Amino acid sequence: MKNLLGKIIDIGEGRIIDTANCPVRQVLDRIGDKWSTLIILILGDSGVMRFNGIGAAIGDISQKMLTATLRNLEADGLVSRKMYQEIPPRVEYELTELGRSLVPLIRQLQVWADENFDIIKKNRKKYAAR
Repeated sequence: MKNLLGKIIDIGEGRIIDTANCPVRQVLDRIGDKWSTLIILILGDSGVMRFNGIGAAIGDISQKMLTATLRNLEADGLVSRKMYQEIPPRVEYELTELGRSLVPLIRQLQVWADENFDIIKKNRKKYAAR
C-alpha cells in the first residue's frame, strides 16, 4: 500500500509506519544534521546564550548556518529566542522544556557512540577493503 509521499509498511503487532510521515524519521531529520545536536548539547550545558556565544562554543560554523539551524530548532519548539529592544540589539537563546527533554537522550547516544566508535571505524575500514 502506498500513500502520496511514501510507503505504508505493516511492521507487525498492529503497528503501521507511514515512511513519509514517520515521527522518528522527522525528528532524526532535524536533529541528525551536522549542527543541531551540538547546539542542543551546548545550550543544555550553558543555559541561556547569545548568538555569538553559541558560535564561539562551536568554533567552525558560519553565521548563516548557525542562523538557519537556530531557526529550525526554534520552529520545532526545541529552542526559544528572546530579543531585547536595546542598542545594539541583544538576542538570547535557550532550550525549551521540550528541548531540555531531548538532552538526556542525546547524551545516551553520545555514550553509545563513544563506546562503539572504534568498532564502527574498524567495520568501515573492513567494508572499504572488500
